Amino acid sequence: MEEFYSGYAQRARDLAEKADPFTRRRLLDLAKRYDAKSKPGGSARPLPPPRTTPPATLFAGPGEA
Repeated sequence: MEEFYSGYAQRARDLAEKADPFTRRRLLDLAKRYDAKSKPGGSARPLPPPRTTPPATLFAGPGEA
């Protein structure tokens, strides 16, 4: 996964070389974020906890519609 993000960071920098100043700034900021994700323990968001389903007893029995 580290190579994946570092590759995107390099592509963003390559595009920034030929871009106008506004786009260049945004691409370089994007490259920084990809660099942070490419480092072990970087700022990549942790996965959310797995979803659990409620017990079937909550849905058993007659109910109102």
